[in-house]
Amino acid sequence: MDQKFEGVPHADIRLEGRRVVRTEVTNDWGLRLQWEVRRDGQIIATQAARLDSSYEHSDATPGTYEIVLQMWKYVDYLKKPDGEFVNSKFVDISNKVSYTI
Repeated sequence: MDQKFEGVPHADIRLEGRRVVRTEVTNDWGLRLQWEVRRDGQIIATQAARLDSSYEHSDATPGTYEIVLQMWKYVDYLKKPDGEFVNSKFVDISNKVSYTI
C-alpha cells in the first residue's frame, strides 16, 4: 500500500516570549510531527509536536535560536550504510521564528 501525500501540510507558528505556539496542521499526513530547534545555524534539539501545540526550549545559552515545525515524509525505506534515509526526510511545514538570547 502506498502512502498518499494529498495536499501540502501547513501550520503557522508564532512566538510568545520564548514559547512557540502552532495552529492546527492543515492537510495533515498523520506522520511524525516535530519542532526543530537551531542555535546559530546548528540543530541542537528536536521535540515531538503531535500532542502539544506549544513548546518552550529551556536552553539559555547565548545565541540566535530558530524554530520550525517539521513533518516526516516517508518515500521508501532505502538507507545509506550508516543508517541515514536516502529519500525519506523531515520537511518544513511552517514559517520559521527566531529569537536571540
